[in-house]
Amino acid sequence: MAKYESSVKQINYPVDTVYAKVSDLNNLAVFKEKINDPMVQQQIPADKLDQIRSAIEKMEITSDSISCDAGMVGNIAVQVVDREENKCVKFESLSAPVGFKFWIQVLPTSDTTSKMKLTFDADLNFFMKQMFDKTIREGIEKMADMMAMIPYA
Repeated sequence: MAKYESSVKQINYPVDTVYAKVSDLNNLAVFKEKINDPMVQQQIPADKLDQIRSAIEKMEITSDSISCDAGMVGNIAVQVVDREENKCVKFESLSAPVGFKFWIQVLPTSDTTSKMKLTFDADLNFFMKQMFDKTIREGIEKMADMMAMIPYA
């Protein structure tokens, strides 16, 4: 197992508002909209933007699961396996080239603000870890940055 954690991100919304958004995968539709934001597009390499946009358009989302066609990698499906109200949402892969777990932790910092951290734990062998370590580290951090910019209200 290879474990990757984002840095802690401050969010200017109360923990219950953030948790309500991240615990229902139907709310991921905001990512479909966010990809068209010029500020977000500046953070994504131009050669990757079309790939990301195409993948987002093909996503199938329910309140408890999400699946998408990831090109050469195949279909990736993730399901919510645990929810701790106003604390954590845990996900696990249903179909993916490698098994993984992912969780989103949220904690209050005040009545009106909270903080978030993402963790990704994958079944990577030694060689896969060497090949993808940097990409996964950067990816989890970019995902955390993007989630910190979401309008949760």
